[in-house]
Amino acid sequence: MDAPPAFRRQLLASIPRLRRYARSLSFDAGRADDLTQQALERALSHWRQFDAEREMAVWLLSIAHNAHLDALRRDARLVVTDPADLQRVQESAGSHGGTDVGLQIDLRNALARLSPEQREPLLLVCVEQLSYAEVAEVMGIPAGTVMSRVCRARARLRRLLDGEPAGTAPVLRRVV
Repeated sequence: MDAPPAFRRQLLASIPRLRRYARSLSFDAGRADDLTQQALERALSHWRQFDAEREMAVWLLSIAHNAHLDALRRDARLVVTDPADLQRVQESAGSHGGTDVGLQIDLRNALARLSPEQREPLLLVCVEQLSYAEVAEVMGIPAGTVMSRVCRARARLRRLLDGEPAGTAPVLRRVV
């Protein structure tokens, strides 16, 4: 039996948010499209498992998160944006008069330098505007862990955008 029309409407309405999250996970439009399609296929094939009391977007983001982790395990490697590619994009965009492109590339580069454990909850909270509890549900971790990771990600992102050199470790303080 096919999914009911109300389910399909909610699913369609959630696609932009799902795609944005997939893009933030992979930093690659092609991989994001594949992840989005995979999450939608899983949702449609398991539509009976959807609890109508939950928000559709949170359920879909959970599916996408798990699909992404499955792909990482399968590939056994991380996708990293090549800084040379970012430089070429920045130079190309600069010749077209884009004034905000440098900031966008700096932010994208800084986000790429965050660990996935920090980047994913940060983007879910800041971009997707999910609550800490919803992010905890999506990622399958405690809400306190989400808060800690988001706090550390924000601090690291600030340092990276302020020009912290690659490989610089944060200074640890000793509490006596």
